[in-house]
Amino acid sequence: MQALSKIACNRLQKELAEWQLSPPAGFKHKVSDNLQRWVIEVIGAPGTLYAGETYQLQVDFPEHYPMEAPQVIFLNPAPMHPHIYSNGHICLDILYDSWSPAMTVSSVCISILSMLSSSTAKQRPQDNDRYVRNCRNGRSPKETRWWFHDDKV
Repeated sequence: MQALSKIACNRLQKELAEWQLSPPAGFKHKVSDNLQRWVIEVIGAPGTLYAGETYQLQVDFPEHYPMEAPQVIFLNPAPMHPHIYSNGHICLDILYDSWSPAMTVSSVCISILSMLSSSTAKQRPQDNDRYVRNCRNGRSPKETRWWFHDDKV
């Protein structure tokens, strides 16, 4: 992983300070000295299929954040969801093609919680086994050519 640029460091320090003052509901940043990798606890929203369940997101920031999207994956065990693969990769357009430098870690987390909360079934994507098998160990989900086909799950 390349070291963060000065712009990325400044931006992340600002986001971290804002997070500490006002964290998004349902999330907890697990504090470490590594500004380039955040581990965030996600708590399923009340009244959803994931209510009370706890998962962990790992967010890795590239050298040129926020011009380039962070890599965001679920650590094991990943939630059972039609857009979350068993290896933790998340099929969500804002993490890839639809990323905007105006987005923040908080806004990404809220989008992921919204995706979880709107799910009507706890199941893996139809192509989970094939995708995970073809995904070389340690391969970034940012190397995948995602096909965003269903945002109603």
